[in-house]
Amino acid sequence: MSRFSLHGWKFALAVAFVGCAAFFCTLAAGLFFSGPVLPSFSDVKAAHRLSDAVLIDRHGGVIHELRVDPAGRRLDWVALSDISPALCSAVIAAEDKRFRAHGGVDWIALGASTLRHAVSGGSRGASTISMQLAARLDEAASPRGAKRTWSEKLRQLAAALALERSWPKDEILEAYLNLITFRGELQGIAAASRGLFDKDPSGLGEAESLLLASLIPSARMSAETVARRAARLAQRTGSASTAEEIAALAVEALGRPYRIRPQVALAPHVARMLLAAETGGRAQCTLDGDLQAFVLEALNRQLAQLAERNVRDGAALVVDNATGEILAYAANQGAASSAPHVDGIRALRQAGSTLKPFLYGLAIERRFLTAASILEDAPLQVPTAGGLYVPENYDREFLGPVSLRTALSASLNIPAVRTLMLVTPWAFLERLRALGLERLDREADDYGHSLALGSADVTLYGLVNAYRTLANGGQWSRLKIAAGDAAEKPVPVMDRGAAVIVSAILSDREARSATFGLENPLATRFWAAVKTGTSKDMRDNWCVGYSERYTVGVWVGNFPGEPMWNVSGMAGAAPVWLEIMDRLHRRAVSRAPGMPAGVVARPVRFRDNLEPPRVEWFIEGTEPLEEIAVERRHAVARIVYPQPATIITLDPDIPAELQRVSFVGRFAGDSHEWRLDNRALGSSATLAWRPERGRHVLTLVDREERVADRVTFVVK
Repeated sequence: MSRFSLHGWKFALAVAFVGCAAFFCTLAAGLFFSGPVLPSFSDVKAAHRLSDAVLIDRHGGVIHELRVDPAGRRLDWVALSDISPALCSAVIAAEDKRFRAHGGVDWIALGASTLRHAVSGGSRGASTISMQLAARLDEAASPRGAKRTWSEKLRQLAAALALERSWPKDEILEAYLNLITFRGELQGIAAASRGLFDKDPSGLGEAESLLLASLIPSARMSAETVARRAARLAQRTGSASTAEEIAALAVEALGRPYRIRPQVALAPHVARMLLAAETGGRAQCTLDGDLQAFVLEALNRQLAQLAERNVRDGAALVVDNATGEILAYAANQGAASSAPHVDGIRALRQAGSTLKPFLYGLAIERRFLTAASILEDAPLQVPTAGGLYVPENYDREFLGPVSLRTALSASLNIPAVRTLMLVTPWAFLERLRALGLERLDREADDYGHSLALGSADVTLYGLVNAYRTLANGGQWSRLKIAAGDAAEKPVPVMDRGAAVIVSAILSDREARSATFGLENPLATRFWAAVKTGTSKDMRDNWCVGYSERYTVGVWVGNFPGEPMWNVSGMAGAAPVWLEIMDRLHRRAVSRAPGMPAGVVARPVRFRDNLEPPRVEWFIEGTEPLEEIAVERRHAVARIVYPQPATIITLDPDIPAELQRVSFVGRFAGDSHEWRLDNRALGSSATLAWRPERGRHVLTLVDREERVADRVTFVVK
């Protein structure tokens, strides 16, 4: 048989196949697809599932997108009217140039393709956009292997004809662009456009559209192959895009891993908590989106200012006192954090002075002390199994006798240790556990007396809720972050009267001024109770406080644990706390809590004008009946600190010129004078001295030059 004859037979068979296919497909479309076999457009659109789940705030706004499906990236369904006309034209030109004219099957293209196959033995198929979409919608028309069988091909043709009978052309094109895979795991035009070009489908230009259309036949082609195909498509369509422009864009978009930048990402840690691993999921939380954004901005501003002091991380939590609902959850400041995935609100950190309100509250509740009780702020040495425990104040100064109100407001350390010795570490630890502070699983002896100064590790989450308990008069309940969680009945964990008295102390600007001055970041224009804290070696800095309606907690530091450089509570966390509180009270008032039954107000006076007269609050039955006096245990003058044979070690982390040692004496007025190594220093009862290395002799002499007391100490 001649070569011409062979080709003639192939041509005849091809024509016969196309004719039979047209006949049988038309017949099949009438016989088999008259019922609802293929889904409707609305059903397909409704069944579209995003690979990302979304977190909704309390007002219904989206505040975070989180990928939950590892199999592919699918974003929101995009209406045809929101897709660039340039892309639609490029896709039709590349995949189905007679899309608007045929009824589902392009018989001209199919015949030409069959003829080329008959003559040359291979060519690209003639699947129309309708045929490709029908194959996705009808599983029986989809290939089970590498190639379709004849029956599958016929079913695909028939499915395409049936699809066109019930779907308008625009719906077919819209569904096609939302369902096809463009590149790797990028499914649909929204994912492809944002993943490759970081723009919405409506903003795609000609060159970008040509590249996307050229990706459809094979999503795994190299950037060079896609660029060549797009350049040919540009010539065929008369596009103004040049081959060079297309090639450069292909390398930029396809030569690197894709990245879909979330359109909103305000609460990643809450999203991971609440969003199920189900694609297209939605969860509503108690957060306020606007407040969440504001808190993150405030945190970032402050950390940028503290960067030169070796501060890189921070966290903030805002809760509603009445409901326990979390309104803002900034677990870190985001991309600028040293560890963006760390949840700083749940991380364990040393508490510092933030536990002191609960210690004094316990002492008041048990009637060991009152807000007017006098505590000694003087050098203290506590014998322990491991040796002497010698607490110091933050500024290494001593104020002498002070009231409990002053001791708490000024955050003095030594009165707190004396109070812990009174209530016992065991009782204080039990109180902290009742307040919901997590992971306090060591024994009281393991913490020792340093528990008064915050040696325990706590979380910002637990600490904020403990302060919320103070705001609620000693009533504790869990915090809530999932919308719709049932309210639970509060549990009383501390005496209401003691809680309100502590709140009154924490809101006292004048008492706080002994350490912090009258003007500081804790001074609000509305009623608020607040406490700062700094852990050992300046590794953690806290500010937690509450108003009538809200409790706000802020932590700054470094997630890896490096110490900050000269950052106090006032300079670190407090400015953020104040900014958040001011934002919350732009239109909201905050009033001091009313005193409950069993709490009485009484005027108090202190002998020798130790503190100014004032009206103080007491649990009924504990109020003083006369002037408050300091107990004078020693009639003769003496040196209280340093004690004989004391060894003082200079702190290498503090500049030498800033270090001071306090000489504390017990004498009245200017009746005695300090002398160090026979040098006169002054006559005040408390004297600050810049330490010098070596052995020193400190003497206290009276006006007649008689030695009242003498100690020897060493500075290393």
